[in-house]
Amino acid sequence: MDEIEYVWSVLGGDAALTARVARAARPEVLEARLPVRALASACVGACALAAAELAARRAAPGGVPAVRVDDGAVAAAFTSERHLRIGGREPVSFAPLSRLWRTADGWVRTHANYPHHRARLLAALGLARDTEDARAVDAVGSLLAGLPARSVEETVYAAGGAAVALRTPEEWAASEQGRAVAGRPLVERGVLDASPARTFAPVPPSAGALLPAAGLRVLDLTRVIAGPVATRTLALLGADVLRVDPPGLPELPDQHVDTGFGKRSATLDLTCDQAAFEELLGAADVVVTGYRPGSLDRFGLSPRALAARRPGLVVARLSAWGAYGPWAGRRGFDSLVQVGTGIAALEGTADRPGALPAQALDHGTGYLLAAGVLRALTEQSRHGGSRYVEVALARTAAWLSAGLAPDGASGAGRPHGVGGSAGSASADTGGTRGTGGTGGPSTMGTGSGAHRVCAAGDAGGPGASPWLRERESPLGRLRYALPPVRFEGGPTDWERAPGPWGADAARWV
Repeated sequence: MDEIEYVWSVLGGDAALTARVARAARPEVLEARLPVRALASACVGACALAAAELAARRAAPGGVPAVRVDDGAVAAAFTSERHLRIGGREPVSFAPLSRLWRTADGWVRTHANYPHHRARLLAALGLARDTEDARAVDAVGSLLAGLPARSVEETVYAAGGAAVALRTPEEWAASEQGRAVAGRPLVERGVLDASPARTFAPVPPSAGALLPAAGLRVLDLTRVIAGPVATRTLALLGADVLRVDPPGLPELPDQHVDTGFGKRSATLDLTCDQAAFEELLGAADVVVTGYRPGSLDRFGLSPRALAARRPGLVVARLSAWGAYGPWAGRRGFDSLVQVGTGIAALEGTADRPGALPAQALDHGTGYLLAAGVLRALTEQSRHGGSRYVEVALARTAAWLSAGLAPDGASGAGRPHGVGGSAGSASADTGGTRGTGGTGGPSTMGTGSGAHRVCAAGDAGGPGASPWLRERESPLGRLRYALPPVRFEGGPTDWERAPGPWGADAARWV
């Protein structure tokens, strides 16, 4: 069973449909010790097949359209933040305090891109939140050099920050959270009630692209990368996607642009605007959430609570560590999950942890989530029922660490070389623009040589141009990576460019 066949089986799809998928392999892209290129192509391919299946379900008879997955397009999309230009400006990927640090007995990775996470990290270490970046880097490095990595992890987490100690694959597999993650499906799916079958308006072929999600309303309650990638994909396929954020918690501007294509962006305070949210929910077809498990339950946003108020809904949930086990409520990001699950050790050397050539856990999991939503919609049209889909970065990491084995068992015993010896304070270059720590460019891939992300060069080179496009937007002229989800007759670009964060009304079109 190849990787696309496996993902499609996890999604509950008809095995015969995988014959509709053709792949243009490019061995030179997304190079790593782990099979990152195969993971990326499998996640995108399964998502494209789910889109094609739904298109066939809604369009005139003629069978499921053919799907083509090009590794070049996939690699460009998985590194989209590196290709993005906003008015000619390169985006800022990682903040100065988001990086690997050497500790007294190993390494720890911090994530402080958001101002509130930066403030909590500094507070946990007894430093003032207004400490200037360069001084903060020196001070944090000096402090962490004398502390055990696991102690830093717990202290920062207790303060509401984000930090994870480096673990080997064996250490992660032996941990309670690692065991909990390994025991779950790559994509969890289920039925919440016995709602009637969904009736779609037909989507007849026309001069324009075939849009399988046309007419559907998606309420996007996600942040960072994986969740927004999923909803960005649904927007590509024709859905009306409304992203809703708390007014006091702005998204990082460049990140918002990169993942905001095809969507509208609004703010809504659920603590005092519950009626407005219920009005949105009452007309929604899909709700996608990407906050920590349980953090939205007080607003009645668990899958069962949502389905009880809006029968026939598809509820899709994303988390970093999984909605189970002792780490279920912990904050997490791709870079932290790579470090905690042993990937950084597998990709590193005896002297230093490494990194994947892209934030592949985020992007791969995002396409898995979108695929799960599309398959849930198809199954609703046949069998009815409100449905849920759940994915986790750590579960995707387990599958990757196992070499994409069908059982996806974590900690497959692959060789690794990063030790836990003490050393002097040493912060990597993850805080500078364009060299952003785990998931950053080739300078961070210490175990695998120079990472190539495009078919024949870096962003802007001749090999990158087929997968990049420029257009005007309310934010200036944008250069961006094109969507990799392609099927015969389907869309090739988003209809809508991203606009300013929170600038749209919190209502459906």
